Order: sequence, then C-alpha cells, then structure tokens
Amino acid sequence: MSELSAPAIRRRNGEISTALQGASLPPILKKLYANRGIQHPDELVLTLSQLLPPHSLGGIQGAAELLADAIEGEGRVLIVGDFDADGATSCAMAVSVLRQMGLEEVAYLVPNRFEFGYGLTPEIVELAAVQTPDLIVTVDNGISSIEGVAAARQLGISILITDHHLPGSELPQADVIVNPNQPGCLFPSKSLAGVGVMFYVLSALRATLRQRNWFVERAIEPPNLGDALDLVALGTVADVVPLDRNNRILVAAGLARIRSGRARPGIEALFEVAGRDHRVATASDLGFIVGPRINAAGRLDDMSIGIECLLAESSIAARERAQTLHQLNRERRDIEQSMQQDAMVQLEALDLSADALPFAMTLYDSTWHQGVIGILASRIRERTHRPTVVFAQAGDGWLKGSGRSIPGIHLRDILDQVATQHPGLLSKFGGHAMAAGLSLAEEQLDDFQQALNDVVATTLNHQSPQRVQDSDGVLQAAELTLTVAEQVSDAGPWGQQFPEPIFDGAFSVKRHRIVGEKHLKLSLEIEGTELEAIAFNIDVAGWLGEPLQRIGALYRLGINDYRGERSPQLVIDSFWAL
Repeated sequence: MSELSAPAIRRRNGEISTALQGASLPPILKKLYANRGIQHPDELVLTLSQLLPPHSLGGIQGAAELLADAIEGEGRVLIVGDFDADGATSCAMAVSVLRQMGLEEVAYLVPNRFEFGYGLTPEIVELAAVQTPDLIVTVDNGISSIEGVAAARQLGISILITDHHLPGSELPQADVIVNPNQPGCLFPSKSLAGVGVMFYVLSALRATLRQRNWFVERAIEPPNLGDALDLVALGTVADVVPLDRNNRILVAAGLARIRSGRARPGIEALFEVAGRDHRVATASDLGFIVGPRINAAGRLDDMSIGIECLLAESSIAARERAQTLHQLNRERRDIEQSMQQDAMVQLEALDLSADALPFAMTLYDSTWHQGVIGILASRIRERTHRPTVVFAQAGDGWLKGSGRSIPGIHLRDILDQVATQHPGLLSKFGGHAMAAGLSLAEEQLDDFQQALNDVVATTLNHQSPQRVQDSDGVLQAAELTLTVAEQVSDAGPWGQQFPEPIFDGAFSVKRHRIVGEKHLKLSLEIEGTELEAIAFNIDVAGWLGEPLQRIGALYRLGINDYRGERSPQLVIDSFWAL
C-alpha cells in the first residue's frame, strides 16, 4: 500500500560477531543474521538432531504414560481440537500417528465456533460424552477450560491437555497438562505452537511404547514422526508463533519434506488448487497460501473439512477437499472485503490523525461475520497502528470479539487488566501477546471500549504509539540480483520474530501498469539498473492520473518465476513520493 509521507524507518544494525564474520557465508547473510541476533554459525544449524529434548517439557512423561495405557488397554480416545490451522494440523497429526501406533478407537471433535465457541467447554464435554471416550486429549486448547475439565472428570473421563496458550491464574484439574507456558515448566522454548506441543508428546509416547515392547509384541512398525513434520511446519507458521531456533528447525524440516514431494496428499493438493508449486515452497507460502485455506473451513463452515483434507490418503480425495477449502477461502475474501468497506465508513467518522485516534480501536456491526472478525481486526490494526478489537453477534445478547495488537501491547495481559479492574465485564477471554479473543454482553460494549482504551492509554503513558518500520538497510544496484534473492530466500525459514528481510531505497519510476484491478506492476531504475517490482492491494486511483516519477520504498527482494524464467523482483510493502 502507498503512504502519504515517508514512514519512520528504523534500520537494523546488528553487530556481526567475530564467529559469524569468520563463517563461510555471503556478506549479506552475515548482516541479515546479525540483525536477527545470531552470534554464532552453530545457531544456523537446523538439523533435527539439534531439537530441544522433550524431557524438560512439563508433564510430557505423564502424557506419554496416559496415552500408552489407553493404547494397551484398547481405550477410546477423543481428540478435541481448535478451529484454526494450528488446531487442525494438531488434530490430524494426533489422529493419524495414534492410529499408526495401534490405537483403533481414536476420533476427533472440533467445536463449531458459531455454536459452541472455543475450547473444552461443558457443552463440548456433553457432546463428546455421546462417543463414550475413556480419554479426551485437547490439542491447541484446554489450558483455560476449568469448567469443561471438571464436567469431564464428573463423567469419569480422563483428560490430557496439550496447549501452548498462556494460562490464567487457575489451572484446570486435568490428569496431565503439557504446555510450555504453564507455571514451573522448564522447557527452554516457550514459543511452541499447539502442533509442536503435540509433536513432542507423540515423540515421548513412541519412546514409552518402545520401552514397553509394544511395537515388537504387536508386530507394528514404529511410526516415523518425520512424516508428520509437514503438518508441524504448517501449523507453526500459520499460528504466527515466534520462530525461535527450535521452531525454525521444525519448520525447515517440514518445508524440506514438502519441497521433496514427501508431503501428505492434502498439503500438496492445497498448493495445487492455489496454483503454487510445492517444490519451491517457502514459510511465507504456508502462512499466506495454505494456512488461510485451512482456516477458511473454521471461519465459515466446519473445520472437519480441513482436517479431512489433511487426513486424506489419496490424491483424489485430497484434491476434492482442497477444492472445497479453496472455494471457502474465496467466499471468506468476499465477506472480508464487504466488512472492510463497512469498517472504513466507521473510521471515516473519526479523525484519522495519529494524535486524535483513541489508544485502542473497538469496532462492531451487527451484520459482520463472526468467523472473519479476526482478519478485519488485523486490517484495522495495520491502518491505524492501534490495538484493535472487532466484535460480531454471537446471539442471545452476546458479542464475540477478536483482537490484534501492536508491538509493546500484550493483548492477553491487557484484557486481564480490564477484567481485574472491571469484574464481570468480560465473560471469558484468552490468547497471546498479539492476538486474543473474548466474549461480553452486548449492553456492555461501550463500557468495554472505554475500559480497554483506558488500560492501553495507561500502558503507553498516554503517548500515541508511533508507527516505525524496520529495515535491513539499503541495497546497491549490484546486490539486486537473482543470486542474492536466492541466497536470502534459502537463508530462512523467515517468520514471526525472525522476520523476512526488508530493505529501503529510492527509485525512479520508468513504467507502470495496473494488474488484477488493484495491484501495481512497476519498472524501477536505480544506479542505471532497471528492475521489475510489484505492489499488491494498493489504491490505484492516483496512478490513473499523474503517476509518481520517483518513489521511496520498503521492499522484499523476491523471485519472479514466469514460464521457467527466474528473475529478481522487488515486492513492495509500502512506498511514498520523493
């Protein structure tokens, strides 16, 4: 998108350590890695042998014993998932790997977000009880399910919680809890996604079953958990958890499987329906191409469509389900566009200057779709640079809200402060630093808006948050080559808190054209070198009159692969007139 004026640019300036300087790396990668806090080449080794061992993950041995007992005792196990890509990948992995380990009675249940909401609620336990499970295993949820766990225990159902969300002041009384963020857990990485937690649990379970001689006695081949890494990579990237070294190892291994043609049929089919080549997959593709298609099922329909796509054993079945997900994603985009137009009407009634905006944005429309409000919150957050909560009708006088935050504002903690200062205002809430969900009575919306604004204002010392965009600096024309673009692409995986490199520069505009109604293709010149560039989803009106002759831009150095011809291409994040 274009900017009215140049943004505040903060250039990363990490010091290249002696060890990194001595590494056999291209100079640009040394700079990029130093900018992301890498001190030693050993930190760049992303082999599976470097994964953190599971023993320090609190509760993991108890979880392995509980599951092993269920398998040996021919118990009925029910996986209760979440309705996003992390939940779907966790669920599909748990079901498929437990079946490979010899568990015959394993099924899954994902709450419909429109009927039951999030997590293991008493209502979900009642629904689950129809299947008479001996053990319920939550994936990507459960750490806040106090009442649901109590209801299950009253029915004599054992409970294993696997989750990664931040816990509240009270933990549910489950048989076992595995969550790196629970009090007392010594696991060094607190950034595992739900699918990463379940991957570790299944790894510990396999070791326990080996110790019990289960596989030998039953003549079962122990499953290769490497086969599940495509799911781990997808869920980890799609859930936008920080890519610390441990998560980068998991994502890199999963991407390697996908690129080599060893991904499950469902993931390959999702690339196919999106018109992408899985053989050159990147973390960005998982986050912006595959993940949204899985998420569309949970947003508009039933996440079981996404899970069944990931569980499909044949390409034909996978392609059929992937096509359904692709269509749902198109519908989601149409709904989102309509909601954005409604939101812009609300925003235009405000003074959009930074000093006049409230410290937190709260928007609501009775017609908005509950499954898409999180995306809308992200769009408004990007436009206003304010933590934003968007609400939709949940029925019976209740509203469901989805929030997105900005750096420096831990949204889940902010909601906790609101709840503490205003008892009874929030029905329930939960989430992360950058994203959270909540419920409240419709009649209390104005009170919430004021309370949220007050808490955020206090946190910011009543100083308007300033939009600052990070850059890895200026590239010279000699560096804007296909070789450098490939080096940068291969140096990932890039993602949350290990961001894809972005550069800034000044260019002359030689030619331009509008493509796809709202994208801008440019030919730019720097130091006598001409380069192709593209800016997605811009306001094209200005380019229909007097186009800009010179621009400043923040951009990523990408690769355009057109009919087998690869060339460098600047992917512009924002630009402004010079």
